[in-house]
Amino acid sequence: MPASDTLDSVIKVADEALRTLFAPAHSARTPDLPPETALSEAEKRHAAGLMRVNHTGEIAAQGLYRGQAALSRSASTRAFLQRAASEEGDHLAWCEARLRELDSAPSRLNPLWYLGSFMIGAAAAALGDELSLGFVTETERQVEGHLASHLQRLPAGDLRSRRIVERMKSEESAHAQAARSAGAVQLPAPVPTLMHYAARLMTSTAYWL
Repeated sequence: MPASDTLDSVIKVADEALRTLFAPAHSARTPDLPPETALSEAEKRHAAGLMRVNHTGEIAAQGLYRGQAALSRSASTRAFLQRAASEEGDHLAWCEARLRELDSAPSRLNPLWYLGSFMIGAAAAALGDELSLGFVTETERQVEGHLASHLQRLPAGDLRSRRIVERMKSEESAHAQAARSAGAVQLPAPVPTLMHYAARLMTSTAYWL
C-alpha cells in the first residue's frame, strides 16, 4: 500500500475514534418511544446505570467493527462490518439521548474500551474474514443475552429505556444471523469465555463510572 494511502487510512481511523468518543452521536433512525413516565430518583439512577452500560457496549461495538473493517480481506466483509457499525451507531445515539433524559452521562472509561475493542477487532481480522465474522456472531450472542437481562432489571415503569433495549436486542440478533450467513466460523473454546469475562469487567465498571 502506498504511503499516502496508509496515512489516509490512519487519519480516517483517528477521525472515526474522535467523533465516536467526543462528538454528539446522531441517529439515522428514530425509535418509536412511548411518553416519559414518572420515576423515583432511585429508579432513575438505576436506569441510568444500565443505559450507561449499554452505551459503553455500543462504544465498544464501534471500536470492534471498525478495527475489523480496517483489516478485513474482502470488500463484502468490509461492507457488512460498515453496515453493522452504522446500525450500532444508531444504538449509540439512542442510549446517549436516553442518558440525557435521565440526567446522566456516558462512562468516563469509554476511550479505554474503544481502543481495546479496536485492537481486538483488528487482531481478529488479521486472522481471516471467517474468524472475524465469528467474533461478530459471538459478540452479538453475548450482547443479546446481556440486553435480555437488562429487560428484567430495568424499572417496570421505565417504558422508554425498555423500548430502546428491545429494539437493540432485535437488531443484535439480526447481526449475528447475518454474520453466520456470511461465513462465520465458531471461535475456539477459550475465546468466548475470555470475551465473557472482559464484558463483565466492562459492564460492572460502566454502571458506576
